[in-house]
Amino acid sequence: MRRVAYISADPGVPAFGVKGCSVHVQEGLRALRAHGMDVTLFSARLGGEPPDDLANLPIISLPCPSGATSAERERAALDANGILREQIEQQGPFDLIYERYSLWSFAAMEYAGEHGVASVLEVNAPLIDEQAKHRTLVNPDEARSASRRAFDAAEVLLAVSNGVADWLNGFSEAQGRIHVVSNGVDTMRFRPELDPVWHAPTNAFVIGFVGSLKPWHGLSVLVKAFAQVHRAVPETCLLIVGAGPEQAHIEADLDRLGIRAAAHLTGAVTPAEVPRWLASMDVAVAPYADPTATYFSPLKVFEYMASGLPIVAGRIGQVSEILTHDVTGLLVEPGDVDAVAEALLRLYAAPPLRARLGVAARSAARAHHSWNTVFGRVLALAGCDKASARRSTEALA
Repeated sequence: MRRVAYISADPGVPAFGVKGCSVHVQEGLRALRAHGMDVTLFSARLGGEPPDDLANLPIISLPCPSGATSAERERAALDANGILREQIEQQGPFDLIYERYSLWSFAAMEYAGEHGVASVLEVNAPLIDEQAKHRTLVNPDEARSASRRAFDAAEVLLAVSNGVADWLNGFSEAQGRIHVVSNGVDTMRFRPELDPVWHAPTNAFVIGFVGSLKPWHGLSVLVKAFAQVHRAVPETCLLIVGAGPEQAHIEADLDRLGIRAAAHLTGAVTPAEVPRWLASMDVAVAPYADPTATYFSPLKVFEYMASGLPIVAGRIGQVSEILTHDVTGLLVEPGDVDAVAEALLRLYAAPPLRARLGVAARSAARAHHSWNTVFGRVLALAGCDKASARRSTEALA
């Protein structure tokens, strides 16, 4: 059995939390184990207890950088590379080092390169740009230098979208080893026949959203569109599953538009609960409003698809690559409230269309976007899949 070190050195990624990044880590761990890998998790932040199916996973705690100032925390994050290297050396040897790219981490990829170990660096976002724009970046030159070291050492650079690949191509150290492999979904956990966890009022038509309530998700567009739909069809209701900084704004919009009674906000839910919340919906919406947000690979869209739901989504980035308009979903121009409302009214009025879109979406998810399929591609790129192992054995015979 091949040994894999899964590295998550970013303290902003709680491995067993409820954020999208947390779900991504957990699904990656499951998929690697499903492919027969013996996985050890190295994590700077756990964020809770592991779910039952990961309870026996070996876990190595990494330093969570601390300090009174941003500069001190950045320095602590850089210094943590030495400890990460020591931990890998102590816990090894490994056949594959798989790391979720974090802003200051490079030791794992350099260790793999120096010791001839297969390595994959999974890049989910342009973290240098994000840190500078949304948080605080005191030493951008050092951040860029640390990332260059990681990119240069990685054998395989895994971009979750074409947008991320374009960003990586801006680094000469990354060029020639970038592969685009999108996120995925567990098509056994997310499926149409699950029992709903929430029962809407009798005969209600449930329009839903799942995810963290962040500004870039475009929830204000969804609320305004729902107000139009609800005026036309009073038996509609809005179900918003998740928590986040936009909740107060959403509630204020619902009150201002006079539709608070027609909406249900769940607050935070665990990843294990999400499939049954999706089963409570008739239509799922990904109301992305910013056409410039092109780098993410949307977990929620894959989960909507696997759940067999008809989908209304903003036509941005990878969303327009995953979904085919009028085949696996309805795509609308980002930020267009009227277009979202029209698409929802169209779906309400046409049950056969809802069924057709849901079946096609589910079929596409199973064929192309299961986590098992995604990590099969990743392991093949790293030369650690079963076919690669068989070829190596035959070469030695």
